[in-house]
Amino acid sequence: MAMQADRKSAFAVLIGNRGFFPAALLAAAREDLREVLAAQGHQALFMDPAATRCGAVETAAEGRRFAAWLDEHRDEVDGVIVSLPNFGDENGVVAALQDARVPILVQAYPDELDKLSPAQRRDAFCGKISVLEMLRQYGIPCTALPPHTVHPRSPRFLEHLDVFDRVCRVVKGLRRLTVGAIGARTTPFKTVRIDEVALQKAGITVESFDLSSVIERVRQLKPDAACRETRQRLLGATCWQGVPEASLENLVRLRVVLDQMREEHGLDALALRCWMELEEQLGVAPCVVLGDLNNCGITAACEVDVGNAVAMQALRLAAGAPAMCLDWNNNYGDDPNRCILFHCGPVAFDLMDGPGRIVDHSMLATAVGPGRSFGCNQGRIRPMPFTYASVLTADGRLRGYLGQAEFTADPIAESFFGCGGVARFHDLQGVLGHIGREGYRHHVSAAPGHTLEAVREAVTTYLGWEVTVL
Repeated sequence: MAMQADRKSAFAVLIGNRGFFPAALLAAAREDLREVLAAQGHQALFMDPAATRCGAVETAAEGRRFAAWLDEHRDEVDGVIVSLPNFGDENGVVAALQDARVPILVQAYPDELDKLSPAQRRDAFCGKISVLEMLRQYGIPCTALPPHTVHPRSPRFLEHLDVFDRVCRVVKGLRRLTVGAIGARTTPFKTVRIDEVALQKAGITVESFDLSSVIERVRQLKPDAACRETRQRLLGATCWQGVPEASLENLVRLRVVLDQMREEHGLDALALRCWMELEEQLGVAPCVVLGDLNNCGITAACEVDVGNAVAMQALRLAAGAPAMCLDWNNNYGDDPNRCILFHCGPVAFDLMDGPGRIVDHSMLATAVGPGRSFGCNQGRIRPMPFTYASVLTADGRLRGYLGQAEFTADPIAESFFGCGGVARFHDLQGVLGHIGREGYRHHVSAAPGHTLEAVREAVTTYLGWEVTVL
């Protein structure tokens, strides 16, 4: 079951007005936005035009009327678009949006050089500055994208709309995020330690579970329809030749148990302790289970890396596609701007360059013995542009980095273990220097496409994270 893209955001639209500008511009703006948003697959909510003069917001009283209407539709709205067909009145906009609690995009119409007479001019260029300043004074976060003025029917506005849609999805998905930490942090990996209280202050809840209870649930699980469906999905996703039946059965049961726990505890993402107990007691490595979760749109990180589970979720929401938790793993010859990003096989199937192959975990087999760690989905990450990120907690706050790069088709030796890909960066040495100086972990999260602008806007403007763009 491949992941379905997150639904497009629903927007409330506020038309700004300043009385001595042409009123005809307001009705045209309403129709522009109604048609453009519908064409792009967004639900658009407009206040009844009869509720205010000219169906727009100018005075503080009209703003309060809009605020009451917005509150009635709060559960339907992911973001607000403030459209300025003319200068607009900043006081009305502030009164309307003081309690919006969703992302706000401010759009201003451009003037036409042959229409600058008093009967035709807009002056939204200037009005947008005033609206942004007043929102800033009142501490109301908002988004303004370049260019400063843009017509809703232009290709550039469609770019703005795409970014803002992703911003809204990230903000909505992270504000009440619940991450399941399945098992304690592995003793050697102090690198993935995280401050749960800092996460909670940022609206992210961590629910912790003892791995022994998970293992017991796997053992006690009775085969049912969920097991049969999961088995068929896993068998169809990758090659299982040579995998013992007992290993396949335990991997199927583990996947079903994790789904049950998600439902029981309202978990949006998982970070799993993946070694050594699962190998010692169940005889499996859970890599392919994590890959299947990610492929089904359920963010899942390994090695109890809660911070990167959060980063993965942000990237997944922005991309509308699965994210990966990978190791900064190998240099690529003497190329200073390429490296191999890898993990043992938790990569979503849709992000791999063809079907993988389930193998025994050759690294862990040295500790638990051969045949007791089947579950690594060995293969390659497909070539694609990607956005990468990582998140940690420091001094009670969330801190992270963001960047963009590309997985290439460069070869990796056949003997290479796990699922990896060659990644090309603009300045890899600078990226690695920053990671080392600032104490980031050896993991990095990645998702398809270049969505850095949307992720940065969401987590800095609306969620208050500290982020460095690399």
